[in-house]
Amino acid sequence: MVWETYYTVASVTEALELLHHYQAAARVIAGGTDLLLELERGKHPQVRALIDITRLPHLDDITLHGSMLRLGALVSHNHVVDSALARTRALPLAQACWEVGAPQIRNRATVAGNLITGSPANDTITPLIALGAEVTLASVDGERTVALKDFYSGLRQTVMRPDELLVSISFPALGQQERGIFLKLGLRQAQAISVVNVAVVLAFDGDVVTHARIALGSVAPTIIRAQVAEQALVGRTLTPETIREAARLAGAAPAPIDDVRSTAAYRTEMVKVLVARALRALAEGSEATNFPERPAMLWGKHAARAKPLPQSYQVDRANPVITATINGKTVTTTTGCHKSLLHWLREDVGLNGSKEGCGEGECGACTVFLDGAAVMSCLVPAPRAHGSEIVTIEGLKQGDALHPLQQAFVDAGAVQCGYCTPGFVMSGVKLLEEHPQPTPAQIAQSISGNLCRCTGYYKIIEAFTSVHYANQEFSQ
Repeated sequence: MVWETYYTVASVTEALELLHHYQAAARVIAGGTDLLLELERGKHPQVRALIDITRLPHLDDITLHGSMLRLGALVSHNHVVDSALARTRALPLAQACWEVGAPQIRNRATVAGNLITGSPANDTITPLIALGAEVTLASVDGERTVALKDFYSGLRQTVMRPDELLVSISFPALGQQERGIFLKLGLRQAQAISVVNVAVVLAFDGDVVTHARIALGSVAPTIIRAQVAEQALVGRTLTPETIREAARLAGAAPAPIDDVRSTAAYRTEMVKVLVARALRALAEGSEATNFPERPAMLWGKHAARAKPLPQSYQVDRANPVITATINGKTVTTTTGCHKSLLHWLREDVGLNGSKEGCGEGECGACTVFLDGAAVMSCLVPAPRAHGSEIVTIEGLKQGDALHPLQQAFVDAGAVQCGYCTPGFVMSGVKLLEEHPQPTPAQIAQSISGNLCRCTGYYKIIEAFTSVHYANQEFSQ
């Protein structure tokens, strides 16, 4: 890692003052799941300071103000998935958040960060464009509000100034006569970047469409609207003929590129397919059919909400101290403050049970519990551990007894080469805390961020299903 100073701030005001001081030499850490990879790859050589806002209270709130739904800057993808307000009044956004990464990623990654990264394949931008969202940007000079459609100036480029912080996202909540849906095509069922994604929001008078928004993602440098297709829907009912014509017109809207995920021709065809599917679902009222009712969150009793620090904290060469509670014991180090949490745990704390498989949040071998939530430790900066509670694979065993799931892995022969095993066990333990008798769907959700290269999934699932999780002394 390349930063010089890591600030954990105690107020938004402090964050804004630091941004004003450092300008382009600072970056804000909320989820950090994209930023840490970019720093490691040398994409921001000018960055000297990271400003961690994850301990600030109330920035992870989802609230309704009149007819406007508001998301704070720290609202994670899992917060949206779990929110009854979001599921009922912003279903396309909840569906998009569910499609992002895996539970460990969704516990850290924020919707605001997804917008700022600005990739046209980022899932949450598309529904927020369709919902007519706006963002509020704050600096020491005050606040300004920008419509999300005007937020992007080009590929991965936004109108944010270096000294600004995105503090909230707002949009009109869906009314009684409005319905919406988000659909995504990826190359696999989880941890997939969109080949194409679409969000459709319609308003009705009876069966007649009175207003339509169709947003298309991963087909242009920024998210675009299929405005001709939208106009073709207004004043019509969703008959098969109307749906076919709107899908055809939507397919003619973008001029997508060829890349490693898809050809342009395939993308164009899939726009037609997804728009047609979305409109059929809205016509049938089945837009929410596939959204999970009790998903595997893997986020513990605090719902991935960090406990605020009593005061701000700064980690740098002059003060390299990190103190955390790890597996129930207080640990203090004066090294490793420029590393990832994974490397700090392995190299500076001496706990090497967590593994590095990919180093970019794809394999789950590094999964640990951070303040009760499962996270990919390769995507968390080590200073975030200060003042936190961390559990690693070594902390599951109590005395001489293995955790019931560890024992189940032994009994079922679920350990192959063993490299991925710590991550699978950590994900499974958190799943069984939430759902003592998980369904097959919940098991699949819980390990969607974990890869076994020995293809030992059947035995792993057998171990999950064999545990009777009545022994609460093992609950973390």
